[in-house]
Amino acid sequence: MAAALITCDMAVIVEEIRLARGWSQGELAQAVGYSQSWVSRVINGQQSLTVEQVRDLAGRLDIPVHLLRFASAAELGKGAGPTRRRDFGKVVAAAALPLPATSAGTDIDEGTAPTLRAITGGQRRLDVSSPAHDLTRGAIAHVELTGRALGRAQHTPFAPDIAAAASEAAGFAAWLHADMGDSGSARSYYRSAITRARQSGHHLLDVYMLGSLSAFEIEAEDPELGLGLAAEAGRRMGANAHPTAKAWLSCVRALGHAALGDESASARELALAETNVARRENADPPWPWVFAFDDAKVAGYRALAGVRLRRPNDARAAFSEALNGPRPGAKQAAVLKVELASAHADAGDVDEAFRLASEALRTGAAFRSERVITRVRRFRRGYRGPRARSVQEFDGLLNDLLTGRRER
Repeated sequence: MAAALITCDMAVIVEEIRLARGWSQGELAQAVGYSQSWVSRVINGQQSLTVEQVRDLAGRLDIPVHLLRFASAAELGKGAGPTRRRDFGKVVAAAALPLPATSAGTDIDEGTAPTLRAITGGQRRLDVSSPAHDLTRGAIAHVELTGRALGRAQHTPFAPDIAAAASEAAGFAAWLHADMGDSGSARSYYRSAITRARQSGHHLLDVYMLGSLSAFEIEAEDPELGLGLAAEAGRRMGANAHPTAKAWLSCVRALGHAALGDESASARELALAETNVARRENADPPWPWVFAFDDAKVAGYRALAGVRLRRPNDARAAFSEALNGPRPGAKQAAVLKVELASAHADAGDVDEAFRLASEALRTGAAFRSERVITRVRRFRRGYRGPRARSVQEFDGLLNDLLTGRRER
């Protein structure tokens, strides 16, 4: 290990740490946030690393960066005697312990980033059952808190992880503002999330935030811009990325193509997503994805694409498959009901379409979710069928809720 540190032999360093901690290659990959195949190539000396990637690995494996040297083998032979090797051995053994703050008097340490991320995680859990309006002030305050923590963490080994926490906080604030219909603020927070992700050096977090902005723009009816952002995310992700990331981004692109009416391009992207979902490595998703991107999720995107392409039978079949997965939260379920309502309306099942739209509208009103309400209103504007009784009842409900005559 001493020799490897002196020559910055990351293949040996990473493998020795893996063995010392009793990790499998999959567990090591999860710890450093890269795919197992990429980690395997590093360990086998088949993957060239940039200086930023070396710093990233060092930070995630608790290797003090100042221990890494870029000496040649000849210099190693001259300068690494038994005493120096013993010194390196002591420090390497200590590297498995929590690192203290590097600047005197600072309150930043190894627990700062996990604590900040836990706050964002708690806010996300509350989002399932709470109106975005109730969470927004706290989310904005948390974005400011993470920004101040990142400022204090500069020139410490904890800065990359805190930048990642700041990215997550900004991404969640963007999500809340999108739910409230505040597109300008949502875009601003998404841009901040992307900037923080790049400061963290975590390329998959960068891809995730860029892809999230892409999905937002596609939903905001600017699919050309959304596809451009998705293309940039794909370039940053690379060809050897984790299948979870590749499947998700393919589905985002599929929606963009469907919004433009390009059925063949949308189908190709969904097929790519299905291929990546079927890969064995997909069972262990990389952070920032929490759950594996499975067949049910791809079916959900296929259903959404079917609605946009005005293929109601395909959309309804895909919705049935998607609903076999985990039960979504109330607001997400309302979004899916609106989409399914569109498929039923296109298929001529008017009563079922407006029953679903009415349920979605009540949920949107209860949560004060402009995202849901806007989708419901868009559905109603696009309906050109007969004015059945269910349509009249829906119009009355919409009018009452929007004018405040009925309690939300």
